[in-house]
Amino acid sequence: MDLVLHVADELILDKLWAKVVPLSAFANSYPSSLNSTLTIPVGNAASAWSQIVMNLPHPSIPLDDLASLLSSTASPSSMSQISAWPRDYLPRQLISLCAITLIGVHVLYFLFAWLSYTFIFNHDMMRHPRFLKNQIRLEIQCSLRAFPVMMLLTLPWFQAEVMGYSKLYDGLDTYGYFYLVASVPLFLLFTDYCIYWIHRWLHIPIFYKMLHKPHHKWIIPTPFASHAFHPVDGYLQSVPYHLFVFLFPLHRMLYLVLFVLVNFWTIFIHDSDMITGHALEKVINGPAHHTLHHIYFTVNYGQYFTWADRFGNSYRQPESSLDPMLEVQALDKAKKE
Repeated sequence: MDLVLHVADELILDKLWAKVVPLSAFANSYPSSLNSTLTIPVGNAASAWSQIVMNLPHPSIPLDDLASLLSSTASPSSMSQISAWPRDYLPRQLISLCAITLIGVHVLYFLFAWLSYTFIFNHDMMRHPRFLKNQIRLEIQCSLRAFPVMMLLTLPWFQAEVMGYSKLYDGLDTYGYFYLVASVPLFLLFTDYCIYWIHRWLHIPIFYKMLHKPHHKWIIPTPFASHAFHPVDGYLQSVPYHLFVFLFPLHRMLYLVLFVLVNFWTIFIHDSDMITGHALEKVINGPAHHTLHHIYFTVNYGQYFTWADRFGNSYRQPESSLDPMLEVQALDKAKKE
């Protein structure tokens, strides 16, 4: 997230924060000696927003740094492009991260869920007897309610990344190219195994009733059900993704790519697909496996692979005879008769 915040600052947020909390709003607090030697534009104190801004907390800027900043400014008018809240100011970082996270999760959710729903999901599944009335709308509403709380719970992880506490790195050869490549399966295996146990523990009756039951409301899920859960449930299953970069080094750009891809995978496995017989069926925990999880509840807890379910004796092999589409076809046949 530190990379995303840096790019956002460069492209948008520096200018936005300069307008919202301009340095010029605090011109009256500068020493008179500095004002006499440098032209410091004063904000419009008459406006209601200026009155609010002038009372906002802001970090003190050492006089030498302030003088250097002002003297390097090409013109007094360009001072309006400088914010009193610099990039490393904690309140600015927190607010920026909240906005980026909320926008990002909505874009990822609606984009990938729409793509999966439009091009992959079998719409005939919506005639299944256990498919709820107005289910897609309910799934979206549940997801939208969960996003703000999940964002707040996740914020400390993102802030810690921005403050440099993680093991994210920049150089491709910092830890060698072998580790750069090996870090991908390491990330997948670590997060898969952690999510397996978190997911399984969420099926313990007391936790299931409090947290995980809302997600199993969708017996025949659509891609829009991927994030339709209790916000604490969703947060807990995301913890391994964040924890990994505080335990193991990972390239910063690679982490961002993996983070997007795992969100896509989470959406993809909720398409109620029961295609069976492919070569990787016994290795990859795909849509067919997760469909069985939603139908039978206590099988196939894994996220990407089947090995954790095999180890935990919770694996169930997808079979064509278990395809929920058979119930739809039987219902259609009965109607015709």
